[in-house]
Amino acid sequence: MKLSDELPLDHRLATVYRIGAGLCGVILLVFGILGFTNQLGFFDTNGSQVAGLSTNGLLSLISLVVGLVLMAGAVIGGNVASTVNMTVGTLFLLSGFVHIFILDKGANVLDFGMSNVIFSFVMGLLILTFGMYGRVTGGLPHDNPYWRRRHPEQAAHEDAARRRGAAADGPPRLTGGTGPRPATRSTGPRLPGA
Repeated sequence: MKLSDELPLDHRLATVYRIGAGLCGVILLVFGILGFTNQLGFFDTNGSQVAGLSTNGLLSLISLVVGLVLMAGAVIGGNVASTVNMTVGTLFLLSGFVHIFILDKGANVLDFGMSNVIFSFVMGLLILTFGMYGRVTGGLPHDNPYWRRRHPEQAAHEDAARRRGAAADGPPRLTGGTGPRPATRSTGPRLPGA
């Protein structure tokens, strides 16, 4: 099974993935650009702050690159945006966990502070949620393309039942017949005894 086969290109979930990737990508791009405009040292760990977060040139560069990756996912859309969101969201969460343990150590080359760790968790969960929306849950509706892809036999059975039901109703009768008159806009519903 290829990821690109799971979701039709024009499916409404693709819009959610694109918005999530675009919104989070813009936030990271702005943070990275602000870091570069402050002319921070690349490996500087003196606590320079941008938008309430400690940063340096390396973190600004990483923010720019990740923001561009998310923006590219938003432009491409569909399953690519969803997969990019899930991957980047997971990396943000992992970064938050790693940096909790190295906050005041020499290994903290990105100059993370506790506000950065919290930002990593919040942004990671946000991006991950956008990526998994409508794709990963136990209660997907049966018309969801991911549910249909994972349950092809049941989806085919439901489609066949739907076709049988439509065939049993037959085409609408326009004239004659002995059954009740169908409701139309001009006549409204047929009242009992009428």
